[in-house]
Amino acid sequence: MKVVILAGGYGTRISEESHLKPKPMIEIGERPILWHIMKIYSHYGYNDFIICLGYKGYMIKEFFSDYYLHTSDITFDFTEGNRMIVHNNVAEPWKVTLVDTGLSTQTGGRIKRIQKYVNNETFLFTYGDGVSDININKLIEYHKEKKVTATMTAIQPGGRFGVLNIDDLTDNIECFTEKAKEDGGWINGGFMVLEPEVFKYLIDDNTVFEHGPLEILASERRIAAFKHYDFWQCMDTQRDKHQLEKLWESGKAPWRVW
Repeated sequence: MKVVILAGGYGTRISEESHLKPKPMIEIGERPILWHIMKIYSHYGYNDFIICLGYKGYMIKEFFSDYYLHTSDITFDFTEGNRMIVHNNVAEPWKVTLVDTGLSTQTGGRIKRIQKYVNNETFLFTYGDGVSDININKLIEYHKEKKVTATMTAIQPGGRFGVLNIDDLTDNIECFTEKAKEDGGWINGGFMVLEPEVFKYLIDDNTVFEHGPLEILASERRIAAFKHYDFWQCMDTQRDKHQLEKLWESGKAPWRVW
């Protein structure tokens, strides 16, 4: 099963760093948050990634181009024909497809642009700025049980995000509320499972996945919520980044499941 990750936005709310690099390349513990997200999926055996590029996408391409070099001990021997000797191999078991999905393309448009790489199969999807200790295998099992077009991980961070209204009996998402009115509302935490039929809801580059397509799926009762009660954190601001840094440095980062 392939993993699609959005990594093309401008990251304006963390502009202190995103003016220099794409948001998914902002580092936690000297590794891009994108790397952390991929390690979560890889821990559960999902190593085939499709990354949707946009703003400063060339920096993400350069990161993967040089990844083997940067993570291995190497001797450059210029006395014998400029040989490069690799002393250890710490490469990940990853296949990474990097797709330029446009500079200003909306989230739904980016997903639509990678349709040909999904091969009409069920796929995993998330954003390039959030980490969690979610059990990916349990998420997939839940999706299969529900027999829906999409399953979204729902989390409860408090009242700073828009909320999801979830049917208590079926766990289907009924509608979306733009602003939370009180703490405890469920929000979109990413980490989704999507059926290929989702592509018929994606019109063009201007399609915002979280508005039109997900709202239609909710009205059709075709999207389920996988409620996650444990750790989840996005990196929207410098404050968020510092919190994640502290957790990583403590050696007790909840998302470090590998």
